[in-house]
Parts: sequence; C-alpha cells; structure tokens
Amino acid sequence: MSLLNVQTIQLQSQASHKEDAIRQVGQLLVKAGYIDAAYIKSMLGRESQANTYLGNGIAIPHGKLDDRHLILQTGIAVLQLPDGVEWNSGEVVHLVVGIAARSDEHLSILANLTDVLDNAEIAQQLAHTKDPFDIVTHLSRSRDTTSATDTPLPAEWADALSVDVTIKNSTGLHARPATFFVDVASQFASDICIVYNGQIANGKALASLLKLGVEGDESIRLLARGVDADAALQALQEAVEQELGEAHEQPTQVIGAVWNPVSDLFSLMGVAAAPGLAIGILHQFQSQHIVVSDDPKDSKTEHDGLLQALNMAHTQLDDIYESVKAESGSGEAAIFRAHQALLNDPDLLEQVKGLIDDGHSAAWSWQQAITERIAALQQIDDERLAARSADLNDIGQRVLRLLTVEGYQAFNLPDTPVILVAHDLLPSDTAQLDPQRILGLCMVAGGTTSHTAIIARSLGIPCVVGVGATLLEQPNDVMCILDGSAGHLYVHPDQANLDSAREFQEVLEQQRNIEYQDRYQPALMTDGYRVEVVANATKASEAAQAVEAGAEGIGLMRTEFLFLERDAPPSEEEQFEVYRAMVQALNGLPLIIRTLDIGGDKAVPYLALPAEDNPFLGERGIRLCLRRPDLFRTQLRAIYRARLTGPVKMMFPMVATLEELRAAKEIAEEVQREVGAPSVEMGIMVEIPSVVMLAREFAQEVDFFSIGTNDLAQYTLAMDRMHPGLARQVDALHPAVLRLIDRTVGAAYEAGKWVGVCGGIAGDPRGAVILAGLGVTELSISIPSIAAIKACLREVSFPQAQAIAQKALACTTATEVHALPLIS
Repeated sequence: MSLLNVQTIQLQSQASHKEDAIRQVGQLLVKAGYIDAAYIKSMLGRESQANTYLGNGIAIPHGKLDDRHLILQTGIAVLQLPDGVEWNSGEVVHLVVGIAARSDEHLSILANLTDVLDNAEIAQQLAHTKDPFDIVTHLSRSRDTTSATDTPLPAEWADALSVDVTIKNSTGLHARPATFFVDVASQFASDICIVYNGQIANGKALASLLKLGVEGDESIRLLARGVDADAALQALQEAVEQELGEAHEQPTQVIGAVWNPVSDLFSLMGVAAAPGLAIGILHQFQSQHIVVSDDPKDSKTEHDGLLQALNMAHTQLDDIYESVKAESGSGEAAIFRAHQALLNDPDLLEQVKGLIDDGHSAAWSWQQAITERIAALQQIDDERLAARSADLNDIGQRVLRLLTVEGYQAFNLPDTPVILVAHDLLPSDTAQLDPQRILGLCMVAGGTTSHTAIIARSLGIPCVVGVGATLLEQPNDVMCILDGSAGHLYVHPDQANLDSAREFQEVLEQQRNIEYQDRYQPALMTDGYRVEVVANATKASEAAQAVEAGAEGIGLMRTEFLFLERDAPPSEEEQFEVYRAMVQALNGLPLIIRTLDIGGDKAVPYLALPAEDNPFLGERGIRLCLRRPDLFRTQLRAIYRARLTGPVKMMFPMVATLEELRAAKEIAEEVQREVGAPSVEMGIMVEIPSVVMLAREFAQEVDFFSIGTNDLAQYTLAMDRMHPGLARQVDALHPAVLRLIDRTVGAAYEAGKWVGVCGGIAGDPRGAVILAGLGVTELSISIPSIAAIKACLREVSFPQAQAIAQKALACTTATEVHALPLIS
C-alpha cells in the first residue's frame, strides 16, 4: 500500500476546533490500518508540546516518539477543511496532514510539503480542490533524494575540500550540537557548508543547520573552501567524532511529594515540571500582539533601524544572561548565549537585508525571515528540534518589539499572586518572572527540558507543562490547585480539598521552616566538625539580607559591579562608602572583598580595552589591575580605609603566576602605608591550574585560598562556561576538578592556611558535603541557599563526608560523582 492514496484523503470536511481535526485525521489513519486507535491520544499529546502548524494553511499532526509502537505501518492521511479551523491564535489550517511514521519513508512527502509552503497558489488550490488526485499528485510526486555523496553542488563549490562524517549523537543535529558545530566553523575564515539528503546548508548559520533535520547515525558531507579549509575540515571532523560537545544527559526527574485529593476532583493532566503545590486563582497570560506593517522609509533608515534593534537585543540578552546566571547558574543561562548566536546567523541577516533592499520595511523583513525558519523547524520530526522553534520565536519577537513597539510590557498581572496559565512562555519572559507574584505556572505546551520548566525549577515555582489546549478554556479567576510534582491542575476544588491541599502545603513548608529557624545556628556536622557558611554579595543591601538568611559573613564581595553600567569608574570615596556600609551591616562578621575582576564576560566600555579573540584568556582580573594601577590603587585605598571601620580581608582574582601575586602585594603594601591602615589578610582566588600546581609555593605567600570552582572547571576542562553547547558540561564536580581542589587543600594545610570555595558547587548539597570532606572549611554561596546547605551539613559526620569525598576522587566521570549517595 502506498503512503498516500485517495482512500486516505477526506475532502470537503469541517472541524469545530483543532482537537476535532486531529481526531478526524487520526480516524483516517486508523481506518487505513496505519495506527492503533490509541495513537490518536499520542497525536493530541504531541500537539500540546510542539506546534505542528507549518504555514500556508497546512499542519502536520503526529504522535510522540515514545508511542511509535502504536504505529502498525508508516502512512499518511489528509483531511481537507475548505472553511478552515483555527490551529493556534491567528493560524488557520485548511490541510491537516496526519503522519504515522515508523521509519523515514514519509520524508519525501514532507519535502514536497516544503514546496507547497513556498507556493501560496498551490496551497490554496489543494485547500479547495474537489479532486483527491490533486493532493496525491502534489504530495507524492518523485523527488531527487540524492545522498550526501552524490548531491550536485553549485559551481563555486566544485574545487572545495570535503570529508564525509557520521553524526554520532543519538538525537541528531539538534540545537546544542548544531550550535557547537557553528562555533567551531566560525573560528575559520573559510566558507563551510554541509550536504545532507539533497540539501545544502551554511555551516556557520545555526538556523540553516537545524533546518536540515539531520538524525542520529546519519552521514553528512562537510565542505570547506578558503585559506584554512584543510584545518577547518580537520577540526570539524574531530568535533563530530566527539559528538559535538554533547554530554549523555540523564532524563530530568522532578522529585517531590504528591498531594492526593480527598474526593473526586476535576483535573487537567500535564507533565510534572517543577515540584511544589500552589493554591490560588488562575490567570490567563495574554502576550501583546505585535502588528507589523510594510510601510518602509528609505533603505538606509530601515538598515540603520535594524542594526540598532539588533544591538539593543544583544544588550538585553546580556542583561538577562547575567540575571539568570546569578539566580540559577550558567547552565540555565546558556540559552541566552544561543539566542545571541541566532541573532548573528549570517543567512538570516543576509535575507533580512535583501528584503529591505527590495523595498520592504525592516520589521516586515525580519518577521518574514524568522517566520520561515520557525515553520521549517516545526516540520522536523524531532520533538527537541521542533521545540527549539520557541527560541527563534523569542528572538524574533524581541527584535520586532524593538522595531515596532515602544514601552512594551511583557506581563500584565493582577495585584494578588496567581497561578499563571499560558500556551507557553518565551524563555526571556520566564527569566523575568517575579516569584512573589507567581504562585505556579501551567502551560499548554512544553516539556520538562523546556526553558520555562528549567527556570521555574530554579526559582522554586511549581510548574506543569504539556496540559493541552483545553487549559485555555478555563476562565480567569477560578480557584485552582496546581501540583507540580504530580502534573495536575485541579480546577474549582471544593472546600474539603482546599483544606487538604493547604494542610499539605504546611507539610512541605515545615521542612523549610525548620531550616529557616535554625539558620543562625552554625553548620556543625554530627560529630561537631564545623564548616563556615558565608554569602556571595554584590552590594551593601545584600550584606543585611545575608545576615538575616543566616550567613556567617561575606565570603565574596564582587566589586566589579561597582564599575558596570556607568560612564566612568567609581571614585575612591564612592567605593569606600559601599565597603563601609557592608562592614556596618555585617556588624562584626568578616567581609572578604575581591579586587576588580573585569574582563572575560564582563566588559567595561569606558576602559577602552581592546577586543580579544579569547577574553577569558586575556587581560582580566589581576592582569588588568596591574596594567591599570590607577584603578587598582584607588580601589585598594578604599579597601584599606574600610579596614579602619571593621574586619575586612581581600583577595586577588585570576592570579596565574607568583610574579603577579608579588607585584599585587607590593602595590597593596605601598597603599597600606599611605593610608596608615592596619594590615589586611590577603588571599588569592584559585581559578587557574598553574596555581594548583604551585600551591605549596603560593601558600607561603598568602593568608588563605578561595577556590573559584566555576572558572577552575572552565580552565581545567578547556570549555568556555558561557558556551551554549558546552555550559552544562563545565561541571566542577568532575573528578579532575575535585582532584585539583584536593591538592590545593593539602598544600594549604601544610602551610597552616585555610581554604574556602566560592563557586557554584558550594551551594549544591552534594558539592557541599564533598567539599567539606576534602577539608574546605568555608563555603560562600548564594543567599537563598544558606539555610538549606547548613541543614544538609548537619545531617552527616565529618568522617562520612571524608568517605564520600574519597569515593568522588576515585570516580572517572562527573556522572559517577553525581550518582554517589550523600550518606556513606
């Protein structure tokens, strides 16, 4: 039986809504013997997680990958709806192409659909034809599906160097490996392209690569032409062989107690995405609709407007990245670096600029190019790739707002906290959620690995995703119970269930309350061994917050934030007032001030620093301070003046050599004599492996070590911790990093010096126990984590922590370390 024939086409039909249309086309597949009837539910479920609308009135509903066992044989069915049916807001579908795919036999039909998408006239013809053979003809005609090895190339690529490789990633060339590929390709001057299944893509354009839809274990051809073509191909081949930076991810598991209703209760079922129980009124989120008109001014004005919007978008994404990184870590923030990579996509920018040159407005041109790429991603039969269309939509909407809308407000929330309901949220919108006004999140679409879910977990907001379109039918202000651990939204519960849910909330809060009540108690392990828990801070107001949260001081005061977002460096007096205010807020507790750590991911325009190809390996931290003694001495004077008001220590960042340390100490001692202040304990950040290898020598010249595990992991593993494809692999619990920490602690103890850690793993329960077991005596962490980390340390003895640490040192992968039980 052929995949598509007149028996699997139903013309002149009607559907009352999207779910009705999907059920109808599903029944056509059942009748043809392609699927078990249960697969229709899978099709509806897939639609709740990823939009299958392609454009030009065409949608391709299909089921989840996990339900392929319900497919009896690969087949296609088409439901024609001349009057159309609303698919999503503003999207009207006339052709519903239902797909049951056990293999890749259907790809030729999908390729033909791409041709129809590019021809509005044909799409309209098929939407209203009364002859089913018209549809069969256009969707089943023979196409050239040549392989990568025999695809004809444009003449300009005839002399290019080439190599055939196999994509080893099980999930294919999806967003992160594709970003990794683009990052490697962009390091070379040569032009790079990929040939796959008769298609050619720009190897330096992320959207172009994603559109190929390369699956795992598929062969592709890499071509390069230019001065460094040979080196480019070698580097790309090695990158592909190493799986393009992909770690073998463990499936996300949401752990948390589940509430059980006391009686039958209507609920909408979704996917548990962030644990916790929320009780409150429901509020439907309505995103602002952006109206784009093609009313261009002159070409230069439109080009200038586009450039200004793109630059502003980059700045906004930088701000969001820093905010999310500070709140949730670099792994969750990395998506916004990927967004910036999409903004730089050369194919995208070339198309937009070409449309402007053709006489269109910048906003219309941008929307046109983005919409095409979103549609192309959504048609790919890969849930993870299709879901990344949300990222393209995010940057598309961001730039459109800058081009068309003044004073855009992403949210319009009631004054009272609510359970927020939406089809889905853009990643940047989710990043700006105020946990004080959002009790819970419930999404029509999305999965546990969506950015909405990831950020919700980091903010402690209960979240359920993938509920389906029925969710949007619920009225505003109805009382609900959202169980983020079970994946249920209970609508209009009776009083008995509300009382039960509130009691359950109290149980969940009890543990947190116990931790909070004991927050001022020291972190004494069960055998009396003590670990100091202090806080990271950036401004004076955070010092008071840290003390209230139970911190025993400030272990890292990031002074570089005094230098950012301004036109000139802060004066000595301004810096002194900030440091003095922190000393007063701490009321006798110690304050460790890190000297200026500008460079790397923190740029300051007014310093006029030269652009660097590798800023993390350039002039940053102490290197910059030694090159700019005017900045360094001013800051040191303010620090020594603050020392006159209370207990202050300081440490130098990014020290790599003993010469740097000695030069910094010499300047500091000169300033101390000028100010007439008492001596200040001086330490260094241990962030570079060279310091670890010379730790015995460094320990003779400092008062303490503070290990910055984020940078130490970055430099040890040779992975940029901001790289969108690598950020999740820059894991400070990697055994190589832990062994460097162990070596550092050993050298410090020999010299009678203490060691602290101010990196991300200090605020993770597993990391805290392992660090304590390695002999780290001070953990400097984010303020919200203080009470929980103290409570965690009180649950184990020092010998138990030592045993766990020794097991971690014996591991060979970070995955093994993460699998270790916390109780030995």
